[in-house]
Amino acid sequence: MEELNQTQEILEREPYDVIVIGAGAAGMMAAGTAAKAGKRVLLLEKMEKSGRKVRISGKGRCNVTNARPAEEFLNHVRVNREFLTQAFSEFNNRATIRFFERQGVKLDIERGERVFPRSGKAWDIANALLEYCVDNGVKILYETRVTEILTLGGRIYGVRYRNKRGFERKEECRKVILTTGGVSYPATGSTGDGYNFAADLGHTIEPLRPSLTPLKTTHPQMKYLHGLLLRNVQATLFVDGEPVCEEFGEIGFSERGIEGAVALRMSRDAVDALIDGKSVKLTLDLKSALDEETLRARIARERAEMAPTEFFSELLRRLVPKPLVFPLSRELDIHSKQYLSKLTDEEVTRLIKTLKKLTFPISDYAPFEYAVTTAGGVRCSEVNPYTMESLLVKGLYMAGEVLDLDANTGGYNLQIAFSTGRLAGLLKE
Repeated sequence: MEELNQTQEILEREPYDVIVIGAGAAGMMAAGTAAKAGKRVLLLEKMEKSGRKVRISGKGRCNVTNARPAEEFLNHVRVNREFLTQAFSEFNNRATIRFFERQGVKLDIERGERVFPRSGKAWDIANALLEYCVDNGVKILYETRVTEILTLGGRIYGVRYRNKRGFERKEECRKVILTTGGVSYPATGSTGDGYNFAADLGHTIEPLRPSLTPLKTTHPQMKYLHGLLLRNVQATLFVDGEPVCEEFGEIGFSERGIEGAVALRMSRDAVDALIDGKSVKLTLDLKSALDEETLRARIARERAEMAPTEFFSELLRRLVPKPLVFPLSRELDIHSKQYLSKLTDEEVTRLIKTLKKLTFPISDYAPFEYAVTTAGGVRCSEVNPYTMESLLVKGLYMAGEVLDLDANTGGYNLQIAFSTGRLAGLLKE
């Protein structure tokens, strides 16, 4: 009887204008935009709540966007920058800031032009997006897994899904927006479903790999560095002995590997090189403000102020953070309790070289479970950049991480989701 009533309800109600698959940042922006324009919108989410990944982003603070000028902002997009230009020009970082402030979320611009909710709570961003959908009349079904996107004659005509009670349903509509995310942080629901749907419909999927992910090293001192955070470090990434990129900022160490903003930004190049079988190493200049001769003079001054019977570890403590003293002593093969009077010129030179070029061989990278975003995805040349509609299937739109779009850490990837999500939600043809 219950089955009969549900079937009758489906037959009697008007069909939806659009079905959005995935209630993440891009999906909620797309659904709310379409509903605000008067469309009847159904939003399907396989998890028990919306915005799971948004709620944990930025270590729970949510780096909403980045306030850099447009040209500078786009320079941080790693691939398909030109493709993103139209979506970004229609809904840029300034528009995102205005959007959330109108939704009642106060924002602050922090170092590096990164934008965060003033409350420091990522939940405020996720809830604002949800309210945007609800206030504009979006129908949301949770714990609902789409199993198939239905097409006929190269056009969308609906979706098939399984609801939380396990019943299979079919919902007809002429437009579908695919916003299922990537495969990073799979516990949040990002398990690559969208790539399978897109591939089944004829789209090319560029190879998937983790982006903005910790880098693993075989360095023997790594086990002593867990928990260490280094600031104002100049880092250089080498591939097959050649420098490929330089970054300045923070480097962190954990059981996951080398991380922090600098390492994450470099990880895109490192991952690609490792996949190609190339050798990769990361060097850190711990004294980037000093050249070698200036650093030698600095060490001489420090030694002159110290007693000859003081230990080498005490000299190191004047040069580097305390947690780095023991592993650096081991790296130099100079006993931490060696008297300064016993320190040779050769050992001083070795210290200087190491401070200026502490080298970590990169052997691997952390898996998708620890990656901020996914590199690869639906080939952008198969999507109309002015509408986000598929060039292969009429009525299929895509936005967010499911596309082959990724950027540096710092708020850029969420902005990609908002920009492409809003453009898709306009349902332009």
